[in-house]
Amino acid sequence: MKTNLFLALLMTVGLSAQKTLQLETNQKSPKASLSEVSWLAGHWKGEAFGGITEEMWSPPMGGSMMFVFKLVNQGAVTFYEAGHIQEVDGTLLLQLKHFHGNLKGWETKDETVDFRLVKIEEERAYFEGFTLEKVSPDEIRMYVLIGDGEKEEEVTFVYQRVRAVQSPLE
Repeated sequence: MKTNLFLALLMTVGLSAQKTLQLETNQKSPKASLSEVSWLAGHWKGEAFGGITEEMWSPPMGGSMMFVFKLVNQGAVTFYEAGHIQEVDGTLLLQLKHFHGNLKGWETKDETVDFRLVKIEEERAYFEGFTLEKVSPDEIRMYVLIGDGEKEEEVTFVYQRVRAVQSPLE
């Protein structure tokens, strides 16, 4: 069911030129630290999959930066993600888990979706199939390779920084 959801959602998202990378066979992730991606910290909003997206990243602490993601379509949560970028063996690893709007997990209890670090350049961090880019202090982009292994498409998420949390009633 989740594969069908992703494929259906892909039809509503604009695709860009290939911005994601993969490690070569037997290639190891380079040395890196969280300080190189600390610019992600903050509250971000955008549009994707025909709805509103929201993502919040914590500053580095305890060897990780945690995040949560939410997609809202037609006033209801479609799905969530929770995860982190973690310092592991002198490099970075991005891991996440998906949840339906009712918080029932997509992956099994002990399973995560892992993205190993490929390289870091100035304002970009390339993980396998997942690129993070700082466009300006108030805009970030994420390029994510989504699919079922046979057919994969790169999806672009454009986020603007939210300066102050506002109540939905305001």
